[in-house]
Amino acid sequence: MYTGIRDLREDKDLTQQQIEELLHITQATYSRYENGNLDVTSAVLITLANFYKVSIDYILGQTDNSKCYPNKK
Repeated sequence: MYTGIRDLREDKDLTQQQIEELLHITQATYSRYENGNLDVTSAVLITLANFYKVSIDYILGQTDNSKCYPNKK
């Protein structure tokens, strides 16, 4: 379900451990996200989208366009 987050991580040559530290979660939790065994929370989706500079739609596989939307801060 969330193969996009694995692809993004591997494209950046990052380990699961590096991402779990970014997200402040365990490796087991992150692994379950990548395998689709656990739904990714909205907070995690936002953090990952900002980190990789892609849209949440891209992470969720709803589009092939990785372009992120401008921040509304």
